[in-house]
Amino acid sequence: MRSRVTWDLCWAWYQALPEAQQAQIARMGFGHLLSVRPFHLDVPYLEALRERWEEDCKAFIMPWGHMIPTLEDVAYLTGLPVQGEPVVGLERRDYHDDIAELLGPEFVAGRRRPIRSILLRSLSEAVGLRGRRRGPLESLDEFYAGVRGALDLGDRSEERSVRIFVSYFFGRLLFATQSSQMNFKFVLLLRDLVQAGRYAWGAAMLGHLFSLLPSSSQRSQSTGGFTPFLQIWGYTRFPMGRETLVEGRQTMVPLMTRWEVAPDPRVTDRRAGDVRVALDHYPHDQVVWTPYRGEADASHPAVAAGRPLFDRHLLLLCLGTCEVLYLELVVRTLGWHQPAIEVPSLGREGHSRR
Repeated sequence: MRSRVTWDLCWAWYQALPEAQQAQIARMGFGHLLSVRPFHLDVPYLEALRERWEEDCKAFIMPWGHMIPTLEDVAYLTGLPVQGEPVVGLERRDYHDDIAELLGPEFVAGRRRPIRSILLRSLSEAVGLRGRRRGPLESLDEFYAGVRGALDLGDRSEERSVRIFVSYFFGRLLFATQSSQMNFKFVLLLRDLVQAGRYAWGAAMLGHLFSLLPSSSQRSQSTGGFTPFLQIWGYTRFPMGRETLVEGRQTMVPLMTRWEVAPDPRVTDRRAGDVRVALDHYPHDQVVWTPYRGEADASHPAVAAGRPLFDRHLLLLCLGTCEVLYLELVVRTLGWHQPAIEVPSLGREGHSRR
């Protein structure tokens, strides 16, 4: 499995932006997540986990029962807003004029109309970061220093510079897909940067991840969605492998900052099959079902605003995708009383409605 996220560059690019632009991005709801230092993606762990996704019931089928990432997980782990306006976009036949207005005319120069997507590499190239990639022996701080020296915002307005970065952040990290292009409907949501801070980006991220798990579970060679979230979600419930809890980071939201995940020379030859066996034999009494009980940072804005939604069954909207968040399966696994249920169907069986 090859993950398409480019977390190192997103983090370093954000850190290298002027303070005013960082503040604007933070007001849009992304500052907490972008404060998390990138960590290693545990590919065998993710591959073994995604194989257990059951599309019909929108849950991971584990030996000890059903488990579902929820909006509570999103709020605590990422700090993204889960309460707000739904992330839905306008459908147009051609986005040529919108691209030229919101990002700049250079992004449509030489492209044939109609234009419905943005080339992700053109976003990094526009600010002098073409081909910028962290080397295998390069520390994150060294990589950041190189990005800071290469970043060239030119004479663009602050709003355009922010849109270019956030568009790249969407396409390569938060709403990553198996494509090198991104639907321009995401960028239309950035026309008004103040309004952009009112969207439920965290709920959209979770819906986007749900929509891609079925395709990434069918022996594909790459995966989409914000996989670092999925990795840490698993670690908080059934930790195994390369993760390390960092002392002194125990009360912070986003709680992803608690973890350091680095390649371990003792497990570099680990395969997904090894993780499958470990999951099959994981002690059921060590599974953590309520990882946020007693958290001291329950007043964090994303957590406080989202709390009324944490135990509700919802539809997760992300542009044209609608996914079910149905929590009774976890309730059933815990043995709590509930009536018989049926999982609602949205469109064709086994597919999300688009």
